[in-house]
Amino acid sequence: MDVQARLAELAKLPPSARPVVSVYLNTRWTDEDQRERVRIFLKNHLREARAAAERPAEEDLAWIEAEGQRIIGQVEFTDASGVALVAGGERLREVLPVRAAFEDTFVVDSTPYLRPLAGVAQEIVPALVVFVDGVSARIVALTPAGPGEEVTLEGEVPGRHSTGGWAALAQSKYQRHIDMHRDQHFEATVAAVAALVDRHGVRRIVIAGEVRTVAVFRQHLPDPLARRVVGVVAGARHESSTVIATRGAEYLARLDEQEDAAAVDRMLDAAAKGGRAVAGLDATLEAVNRNAVQHLYLARAFKRPGAVCERCGALQPPMAGACRFCGAETRVTELGEAMSSRVLATGGGVSVVNRHSGLDGQDGVGALLRYMAEVA
Repeated sequence: MDVQARLAELAKLPPSARPVVSVYLNTRWTDEDQRERVRIFLKNHLREARAAAERPAEEDLAWIEAEGQRIIGQVEFTDASGVALVAGGERLREVLPVRAAFEDTFVVDSTPYLRPLAGVAQEIVPALVVFVDGVSARIVALTPAGPGEEVTLEGEVPGRHSTGGWAALAQSKYQRHIDMHRDQHFEATVAAVAALVDRHGVRRIVIAGEVRTVAVFRQHLPDPLARRVVGVVAGARHESSTVIATRGAEYLARLDEQEDAAAVDRMLDAAAKGGRAVAGLDATLEAVNRNAVQHLYLARAFKRPGAVCERCGALQPPMAGACRFCGAETRVTELGEAMSSRVLATGGGVSVVNRHSGLDGQDGVGALLRYMAEVA
């Protein structure tokens, strides 16, 4: 599943006369109480939607309800940390499980609500978690939906025998024998990693294991694989693959936050210097309206009322009446969601940033541009 490509397709859908229901569920449960809270959340919002003056179609709500119950009942997508459900419009039915957790959300609008999914799309690129020790390896593919294919290898490295006295010389020869077998085990593991990288289009690798063993294993990695290694986490042979894969996924999530913060720093610096970036609501809106945005950065708390023109499609601050650009009628919109959808529809990326004081100081929004901003 290419989440970024599907996001772009959903963002291009025109407003529908038939309401679209978008539901995001956090399925990263650690106890039954959390699962029950999600069940109650869905039940209450479905009841409110059915009682609304402009209610969605019953068949759409019934589908959301049935899919939600299957997910909460752990009938499907048991490895996903979050699931998005979209129904309505022109027979739209969408189930998108991902390995990132969502905040529980229920939205009814004329188009799919995409901001939560856009916020995690950059975090769930295909990855591998590779646990390795001197005699075994477990390689787990992290797909956008969660842990996927797993390969297990068991080497035939002889065990160490107790020695002493006259046997010291024999032990040194035996150690060379052990090292030879260990090298063969590492080479076999590298071959398996390379095959999974090709099969799943892997962009990132996290290695798990004991520090010294991991250091030796990394020496066996050819450059194309070594460049994909983004970090090392602890791992032990007695731990389950699920535990190790989860640790690797959590490491990747933290790494994504750090990379987003660094990217925002670079964007703000370029905007301040008049480079290929803008910061602040007015400048970003202008760039979005020109389809000039390559990557949009939004503070997670960003939520601003605005308007979109029914004729030219221009996004703008709240308007009392006519569009400021063409004079046609406008309709109310939320600018964070509207900008996200517009950027996704034109092939750009969106990052939702948790905490960044510099971005907060620029209205909580900024963007990298495809080309230099026009000088007024």
